[in-house]
Amino acid sequence: MKAIELINQLVTKNMLTRVPEELVITKVTQDTREIESDSMFICIAGAVYNGHELAEEAVEKGAAVIIASEEINVSVPVVYVSDTVKAMAILANHFYQSPSQELHMIGVTGTNGKTTVTHLLDQIFRDHQERTGVIGTMYRRIGDDVFEAKNTTPDSITLQKTLREMKEADVTTCSMEVSSHALVQGRVWGTDFDVAVFTNLSQDHLEYHHTMEEYGHAKELLFSQLGNTYRGDQPKYAILNTDDPVGRSYQNKTAALVYSYGIVQPADFRATHLKITNQGTSFTLLFKNEAYPVKMQLVGKFNVLNALAAFAAAYASGLPLPSVIASMEKIKGVRGRFEVVQGEQDFAIIVDYAHTPDGLLNVLNAVNEIKSGKVYCIVGCGGDRDRTKRPIMADVAFTHADHVIFTSDNPRTEDPQMILNEMVANLEENTYQMIPDRRTAIQAAVDQATTDDIILIAGKGHEDYQIIGHEKHHFDDVEEAKKAVKLKNKEI
Repeated sequence: MKAIELINQLVTKNMLTRVPEELVITKVTQDTREIESDSMFICIAGAVYNGHELAEEAVEKGAAVIIASEEINVSVPVVYVSDTVKAMAILANHFYQSPSQELHMIGVTGTNGKTTVTHLLDQIFRDHQERTGVIGTMYRRIGDDVFEAKNTTPDSITLQKTLREMKEADVTTCSMEVSSHALVQGRVWGTDFDVAVFTNLSQDHLEYHHTMEEYGHAKELLFSQLGNTYRGDQPKYAILNTDDPVGRSYQNKTAALVYSYGIVQPADFRATHLKITNQGTSFTLLFKNEAYPVKMQLVGKFNVLNALAAFAAAYASGLPLPSVIASMEKIKGVRGRFEVVQGEQDFAIIVDYAHTPDGLLNVLNAVNEIKSGKVYCIVGCGGDRDRTKRPIMADVAFTHADHVIFTSDNPRTEDPQMILNEMVANLEENTYQMIPDRRTAIQAAVDQATTDDIILIAGKGHEDYQIIGHEKHHFDDVEEAKKAVKLKNKEI
């Protein structure tokens, strides 16, 4: 694409030298490692590096044009703008030719449930013979091809490139997790969502957002930016959890058409007569004066809300509700989300990503609804993250489990023992176990569990690593649980 065509999309301050009319840009990037000949390099002032300080390196590697907001001195044309982050989103969208406008885009935001809802939707659309894509915490997937995800929601260049690749691979629907960080940082600017889903809001990421009010405003951006027109051929829909007061408040923050869902409060999609067992969950779905029986393999009240969100989003996308329900009833689950560990043990082991107070409470409530023995909970808190939630997490575990083992969960640059000390600060000594090494903690729970007990290993879910210092070390809760069971059986 011609450089001048890209530059014409921006509101520019001035140019250091004139950009040649014939110059064709081969790549748009903010990463010097990705630069090739005739690239356009965008200087982003990030938390670790300031791209303006890397401009000369970018030129040496082949950058032909620099986009900057701070004064720099290089030998190629520099285009100055007031905000390089917004410029990057605009340039990425134009360079990849607005791919989101050619896809059916569903964005899901909220503290808990994003991964589950996107995967439920993905399977529903696949069952309806659509080729799908997923972007989220676990990976980016284009059709059946899976790629590593560095962030829940990628930067705007990676996002637009991924969406273009989806279109070229004949993907029709993309289900995408949209994080609060991404919304505040403008990573989804330029992405044309058709349906936006809100799951819930509970304490998390306060090391970044500082207050719950600020955190709620961040999530709100997905809905306030969801179009402002009423096109009959392309309506926009907001899917809101009416059981959450924040979800109810978003109804006045969006111009989009709204479908609400819930269990407690009146809603367009409402679940009643819930019955939860260790084999799954059944309920009655009420929608437009019709009652639909639902029997799904997912366990727990929180998964009923996830299912309702998926029902509403799929229906808003034009799929018939009876066949959507039929798809839901076949889904066995999502990796790392209330995942039952299969093995030769007479007690249950469940691995779940629950890493917030509300998420942990939801999962423990679900466990308690199906238990016939004792409940063991293995849980920790991440280092270099919201410290205020640590004692809250510990209290939730202590209150809703029979035995609690506090352990490490991605301590990063913090001392694991100090994290645990902050967690248990309000608890009585000798009422819990504290085992900093996560492998040892899992083994301890497995060794103590007896027939019909349930062990919940919380916090990491699908993650196959521990972050200690700045390094990732392989660690998979499911793998470790299976190893612990084998070791226990060998010793018996």
